[in-house]
Amino acid sequence: MQPPSGVTVDAPDPFADPTTPVPPGWIARLGLAGVGMCAGWFGPIQVLLGLQAASLTPDHKEVTLSLVTGVGAAVSTLANPLAGAFSDRTTSRFGRRVPWLVGGTLVGALGLVVLAAAGSVPVMILGWCLVQAGLNGTLAALTAAVPDLVPVEQRGLVSGVVGMTQTLGIVVGTGVATLVSGTTGAYLVLAVLAVAAVTPFVLRSLDRPLPRGHLPRTPVRQFLAGFWISPRRHPDFAWAWATRFLATVANSICTMYLLFFLTDAVGVADPELGVLVLTLLYAACLIVSAIVAGIWSDRIGLRKPFVTASGVVMSSAAVLLAIVQTWSAALVGAVILGIGYGVYLAVDFALITQVLPRAGDRARDLGVINIANALPQVLAPAIAGPIITWFAAHATHAAGYRTLYLLAAAIGLAAAVLIRKIRSVA
Repeated sequence: MQPPSGVTVDAPDPFADPTTPVPPGWIARLGLAGVGMCAGWFGPIQVLLGLQAASLTPDHKEVTLSLVTGVGAAVSTLANPLAGAFSDRTTSRFGRRVPWLVGGTLVGALGLVVLAAAGSVPVMILGWCLVQAGLNGTLAALTAAVPDLVPVEQRGLVSGVVGMTQTLGIVVGTGVATLVSGTTGAYLVLAVLAVAAVTPFVLRSLDRPLPRGHLPRTPVRQFLAGFWISPRRHPDFAWAWATRFLATVANSICTMYLLFFLTDAVGVADPELGVLVLTLLYAACLIVSAIVAGIWSDRIGLRKPFVTASGVVMSSAAVLLAIVQTWSAALVGAVILGIGYGVYLAVDFALITQVLPRAGDRARDLGVINIANALPQVLAPAIAGPIITWFAAHATHAAGYRTLYLLAAAIGLAAAVLIRKIRSVA
């Protein structure tokens, strides 16, 4: 992306491509904010929503979980690009991103409080929709900060940290969900944690304000039309979206029903503890692979080979879970999946920031990319729920999960192949 005509790279213009490396403290604050945000998401997704579904509707817990996560993901699909587009045009003296960081985090925390008090499925849906709407505002602002402030030569490292924070958020969220007594207490702890983790970044975000009048007024019709990014005009952006979508579908299928997989197919005595153990192992491998791959990718200036390799590795983990449904195989699968997804998260995000169509719409365009993260939360339950339910009724749970994980492997391989269609990034 080129800065606007007549604007020097190091001028305070908010659309200029950054050239000065961000300091380690900024990266650390970004990482901490990401951990708190992701803990608020993944603690419920990994454990708490499943436990609530089983408590409220024990006879059809899978259907309830699919409904709650599906509706919430639909909200996420709208919230992320909208928050991003509005933040691109926010003229607050605190910056473009900070108001959305604050507002989004507070709304997300409120949603977690609602979930803590939920005694019915409709209230669960309301709480989870608030979480999705709020934390997607936070996500839109955090991800836009990377192309706003981080030069291309440093984005592999920073993207590795961003990817690492997702996994640390899973670990923290799962740990809170498992170790704090009762779902009510766990939700409240996650609400406090999300606010506390985002606060340091808000206070020292380095966000550059957008001067009033810097952008022309945009008619509503033109504003809405901007969410459609033509694949013909921007093919690399379209392929990046497609590969992110497929890879996220594959990963969501592998992880979203992990609690029920350990319960019904593997037969683990304490499935909640099993989820925590697998998540810790997965996280440790992901953190190492994300940082190593991010730095390595920056050093050699290549992105696509890493993304292709990560898709193959993730698919091999899914095949293992499909064929060998034992606790030992689950441990090995967690290692393989963690390594593959760590490489993917680090390098793919760096690649995406290099194919954004316009500097002035970074958060909006990243929001469109993040639809590829949100839609799989709708599709994965819609795919997994019927498959597991049908096989449970006509064959066995093990057969259902075998089919499901083989499908995930095929989808992951498709993502690995399609990344080669991108031309502007090596």
